[in-house]
Amino acid sequence: MIDADAILEVISIYQKHGWILRRVLLSSALNERLANGKDAIFGDVPIIESAVDAAWFSRPPKSGGVPWELRYLGDLPFALLENIDENDAEFENSLKAVEARLGESVIAKETA
Repeated sequence: MIDADAILEVISIYQKHGWILRRVLLSSALNERLANGKDAIFGDVPIIESAVDAAWFSRPPKSGGVPWELRYLGDLPFALLENIDENDAEFENSLKAVEARLGESVIAKETA
């Protein structure tokens, strides 16, 4: 399971390339492990309870929708990228669909 230092490294790498941490998905196990250190790691970024540990990043678009990337916070680096219109009524559903795909991919990799 990933630790606080590895999470900070992931966030730092994304920020170096212009990405902004927007949301964090944490399992109850990782949430408990990070305990009081979550504020130091994530600041005021919303933390959402989830079956999969992941972080949502976005960056300003060059054209079209806003690039949102869901980065798995696990042993193997893995991410899904979507261009999403943040003003679309289906915005939250689009994020949930990507989260479901990431969860399915993680389960498939763990059981392979």
